Amino acid sequence: MKAEEIRSLSVSELEGKLAELKKDLFMLRMQHATNHLDNPLKIPAVRRDIARVKTVIREKKEA
Repeated sequence: MKAEEIRSLSVSELEGKLAELKKDLFMLRMQHATNHLDNPLKIPAVRRDIARVKTVIREKKEA
């Protein structure tokens, strides 16, 4: 997910997206633990997306 896409969303939409990303990360970790994950590089990508969303939420709440 690009930073431009994230910045165009409202705070409530971002919080929903954050919950969705956390759920995805949990599912990826479960698949990785059971050796059913096709691409293990998805885990760090989702973690970076979570960090981006959290950063934008913080920026918008401060402004």
